[in-house]
Amino acid sequence: MSKEALCIIYGGKSAEHDVSILTAQNVLNAIDKEQYQIDIIYITNEGIWRKKENITNEITDINGLHLDASLEGEISSMLTRSSLGGRYDVVFPLLHGPNGEDGTIQGLFEVLDLPYVGNGVLAASSSMDKLVMKQLFAQRGLPQLPYVSFLRSEYEKYQHNILKLVQDKLEFPVFVKPANLGSSVGISKCSNEAELIQGIEEAFLFDRKLVIEQGVNAREIEVAVLGNDYPETTWPGEVIKDVAFYDYKSKYKDGKVQLSIPADLDEEVQMTLRNMAVEAFKATDCSGILRADFFVTEDDQIYINETNAMPGFTAYSMYPKLWENMGVSYPELITKLITLAKERHQDKQKNKHKID
Repeated sequence: MSKEALCIIYGGKSAEHDVSILTAQNVLNAIDKEQYQIDIIYITNEGIWRKKENITNEITDINGLHLDASLEGEISSMLTRSSLGGRYDVVFPLLHGPNGEDGTIQGLFEVLDLPYVGNGVLAASSSMDKLVMKQLFAQRGLPQLPYVSFLRSEYEKYQHNILKLVQDKLEFPVFVKPANLGSSVGISKCSNEAELIQGIEEAFLFDRKLVIEQGVNAREIEVAVLGNDYPETTWPGEVIKDVAFYDYKSKYKDGKVQLSIPADLDEEVQMTLRNMAVEAFKATDCSGILRADFFVTEDDQIYINETNAMPGFTAYSMYPKLWENMGVSYPELITKLITLAKERHQDKQKNKHKID
C-alpha cells in the first residue's frame, strides 16, 4: 500500500506555543506511520518555519520537536513539496491561539489549494473571536450569560465609564477574557473592582479586545463535535476542578482538573446539550472538529459558554476522551479527521472557478 503524504504543523507565534508542541508529540506517536509518510513543520515563537522530513520514530523527548538545524526555505515550497516528491495529501495544523486557529493559516492553505484538517477561515476566525462568536450564537437563539466587550483604546480613554458599565450590567464575580485567545490564557475571575481592574490589565496584555462575562454557579460541561455537513456529537463530559476556575495553569501544569466522562446529567439535558452543540457548529459554519462548552446550573438551566475550533488534542484532553467514550480511539480519531479534511477539499473542487 502506497503511503499518503501528510504534513503536521505545530508551535506558532502564540502564547499557546508549548501546548501545541505537546499536542504534536501526542499525535506523532499515535498516528499510523504505515499509512502516512509524515513531514513536520515547526514554527518558532519568532515565526520562523523549520521543516523535518519523514518522521518514523516515536518522539520520547519533546525537546526534539524544537527543530533548529533543519530545512528552512520559502513557506509555499515547504507546504507544497512533500518528502514523497509531490504535493501533500493533507496538512494537519496543530496550532493553538492567534496565527494558528484564528483563520490566518487556514487562509494560506486555501490560497495554496491544500486539503487541511479542521475548520476553514470563517469558522476558525469567528470561533476564535469571542465577541463575534457570541453574536452568531445569539442569531442562532442559543442561550448565553450577560457580557460586556470593549477595546483597549476605549478603556484607556473612558476607564471610569467602562468600569461603571460593567458593574451596572453585571454582578460580581465576573470573568475577564481576551477576545482572541484560547487555553484560558489571560483569563481572570474578579470579585470586586480592584480585581476587575487588575484582570482587565492582564487581559489587555494578550489582545486589544476583551469580553467580560457574568459569573454563574454552574457545572462546566463540554461536548465534542465531529463531521462536515452532517456532524456527530458525543455524550457530554464534565470538567471537575480543585481550583477557583479552569485556567491555563490548572489545565496544563498543576493537574488540578479532572474529567468526568460521561457527565452525570439527566438524559434530556444531555440530549439538549448535544443538539445545542450541533447548532453552535452550524452557527459558525464549522467543519471537521469543534468542542462546545456549556454551563449547567443546579436547576438544569443551560448556557453556552464558547466553542473551540481547535480544542486541546493531546491523548488526555477532553475532546479525544469524549470520543474514546463513544468507542473511537485516539488513532482512529486522527484518521477520521484526515478523511474529513480530504472530503471537504474534494467537495470544494466541485465549485466553478471561471465563467464560461
